[in-house]
Amino acid sequence: MVIIFENLSADQADTYRLVLSSSGISYHSRKGKHGWDILVNDTDYKKAINTIEQYLKENQDFHPTDEPLHHEYHKTFTGLWVSAILLAFHVAITISNDSEVFVRTYGSSAFHILRGELYRSVTSLMIHASAVHLAGNMLGIAIFGTAVCTITGWGVGWFMILATGVLGNLMNAVLYKTGHISIGASTAVFGAIGILAVHQFFKKFRLPGQRMRAWLPLGAGLALLSILGSGEHADLTAHLFGFMAGLILGAFYGVVVKQPAARTYQICFLLIAISVLVISWMRGFGHG
Repeated sequence: MVIIFENLSADQADTYRLVLSSSGISYHSRKGKHGWDILVNDTDYKKAINTIEQYLKENQDFHPTDEPLHHEYHKTFTGLWVSAILLAFHVAITISNDSEVFVRTYGSSAFHILRGELYRSVTSLMIHASAVHLAGNMLGIAIFGTAVCTITGWGVGWFMILATGVLGNLMNAVLYKTGHISIGASTAVFGAIGILAVHQFFKKFRLPGQRMRAWLPLGAGLALLSILGSGEHADLTAHLFGFMAGLILGAFYGVVVKQPAARTYQICFLLIAISVLVISWMRGFGHG
């Protein structure tokens, strides 16, 4: 199910429940931290939106919320699962005592990427230099990755996050051309931050009188980039390119996607993301 309204007052929620019930649309309502949420099935989303919008047109004096209709998915904990995968991968590399070999063979080397070893832009996202490096990216993935999937769904979300990491590494390779190698999931983490920033931008920009404030999320994203992405030994350009890729993909999603992607599409995009990871590692093993 997807949320079509959130943080409603009790009276507003009662009104919408009555409207949906009278139209034969099944729904679920729940008490949130700041008010009532109303959810409908994916298949009923369009019908529910049209029904509510028609009701609002016929009752223009009734203003249920200051925000336009929008959708969000159920809360998800997939960020924790992805973080656990990164941890398991790091432990396996550490036990094998081949950390330096993995960095040289599967790291995001600008020289090798520009000579056809594009798989490195993917494999490097799963390699970390130390426990501290890993912990920071696990935390980022758990927080920002989960937030993205709450907006886009778990399949589309992880596909987009992986794409931002890959694009960020590719752009970084084009910039450096040679003599540069980077590892870690932080490029994808900042891609997720970019997706979230542009989502908030669109959400506020569409509200009357909020267009100036709409730029604040983008500024906040840049602030996070400067604070979290420019520490000692951090690859600032890779982080910047990941953030930029997130802005681009997030903007594309915000403009093109008009309703939530159904479960079938979520599964398809998740399988594509997994396939990219598997194929990239297979290519890497072949070159190794």
